[in-house]
Amino acid sequence: ELYLRWERYRRECQETLKAAAPPLALGLACNGSFDMYVCWDYAAPNATARASCPGTCPGTSTGTGFVLRQCGNDGQWGPWRDHSQCENPERNGVFQDQRLILERLQVMYTVGYSLSLATLLLALLLLSVFRRLRCTRNYIHINLFTSFMLRAAAILTRDRLLPPPGPYPGDQTRTLWSQVSMIPPLPQMGIGLLWIGQELPNPFTASYTISGGVYLHSLLVLVEAPKGDHFRCYLILGWGAPALFVIPWVIVRYLYENTQCWERNDIKAIWWIIRTPILVTILINFLIFIRILGILVSKLRTRQMRCPDYRLRLARSTLTLVPLLGVHEVVFAPVTEEQARGTLRFAKLGFEIFLSSFQGFLVSVLYCFINKEVQAEIRRGWHRCRLRH
Repeated sequence: ELYLRWERYRRECQETLKAAAPPLALGLACNGSFDMYVCWDYAAPNATARASCPGTCPGTSTGTGFVLRQCGNDGQWGPWRDHSQCENPERNGVFQDQRLILERLQVMYTVGYSLSLATLLLALLLLSVFRRLRCTRNYIHINLFTSFMLRAAAILTRDRLLPPPGPYPGDQTRTLWSQVSMIPPLPQMGIGLLWIGQELPNPFTASYTISGGVYLHSLLVLVEAPKGDHFRCYLILGWGAPALFVIPWVIVRYLYENTQCWERNDIKAIWWIIRTPILVTILINFLIFIRILGILVSKLRTRQMRCPDYRLRLARSTLTLVPLLGVHEVVFAPVTEEQARGTLRFAKLGFEIFLSSFQGFLVSVLYCFINKEVQAEIRRGWHRCRLRH
């Protein structure tokens, strides 16, 4: 309901500004605009403009108060606005609680993606440096690590470039979109591309988890290991398949919804261009996970007499597969952003953000740092280094 009121207010503001014209008597004036919070009429330079409280944001209410903003001598709006008169103490308490939760989630995923980025980079160097580790399996892991790194770098860069949007309670609030409006169109599109990395899971990461799952399945099913020539197929599947829907989405988004650095998804049809293939990859990964799990169960049961701890081995294999195939995404995949409200919304955010931000770290540890082949190569390299000195 709150979003519908905000959308109606935004639409009415745009229609009003389109029909209005700047008064000639003002000469140089600040343009009328909608800053995602309140509708500003044309204002005289070196004056304080005011607009009625919109009551369309959390923690605010309509009433007799006004939002204040300074119009500079050069006819440009100042970056600060004062909406203290519009605050609703009762609703503001709920808003502060929600804001605190979101800030903690941001700290959590910042730590997670930073840790993932560092460990993935180290794992990538280890798999690339040692020649004995160069095989199809590790080539797939290298590309998977790269996709995780791109996602982490995109999200961390986005947070660095764009501060979180207001409004925030207080006497002075920095207007995010007044900064964004000063960015030229092409850099705006570049910043918009960073939002691809925010979607969980990242399209390229999701596709490369399929590549890893297909390769692992082929190792378990086929009598002979897949030949190295098949790596090209995995490469095409990992990087080529996502391009089939990412490129059309970028083009359509740029042509029909090139607004707000692509943060919002108001036109749902455009959003589903990229969301649908991601949901399909989540389903495929889950089916591959079930299939591999069934094969492991049958193989371990046949060796039960020789391996009495087969249940422990099965549990270990299952936990190892979960981060590789992104199985955790299945839990809240059916819940869309429109359906997630209240407690369900924060449960979905917390679950997905925690596991997705630390997913790169878990994958690098499981498939590189505790891998016996990698550890043997590190010890061998350390031994050679000591002999030289």
